[in-house]
Amino acid sequence: MSMDMTTVGDTGLLDTLQHEVAVFARRAEQTRLGGVGQVRNSMDRAAYLLLNRLDNEGPMGVKALAASMGIDSSTVTRQVAPLVEAGLVKRTSHPEDGRAVVLQLSPRGANRLAEVRTSRRQLMAELTQGWTAGEREEFCALLTRFNTALSARMTPSTQPPAVS
Repeated sequence: MSMDMTTVGDTGLLDTLQHEVAVFARRAEQTRLGGVGQVRNSMDRAAYLLLNRLDNEGPMGVKALAASMGIDSSTVTRQVAPLVEAGLVKRTSHPEDGRAVVLQLSPRGANRLAEVRTSRRQLMAELTQGWTAGEREEFCALLTRFNTALSARMTPSTQPPAVS
């Protein structure tokens, strides 16, 4: 039976969903889903997401990084500072405009990110140990869909308003 979640009369399912999302958010923050072993809780969420983005998309300026993550440039600047200080991110001059700064994952940052990814991958394997491959795939697809919906809701519409 398919339900339209925006008009569903049964609030029980929606109450359960919002409660489980709240519990997930709290537990994820408590553990930082940081992995296992010595790497556990060793990298906060913001650092992981920034390093991961630089690794996946390559060097970029603060504004581009902020835009790609859907956050403010001042937030990126604040979050990147300790990563630069720790030697995980390098600030370099833009190759075409020497006045502009480009952020780049350092070799140390790449190694650290690889350690954290391995540890988090191991944690995900442990948490879903009794799941089938299909269940893992379905959970990933649904969680991705949920995160996409959250992101779309938080991103201001770029479409012009409808004309009446």
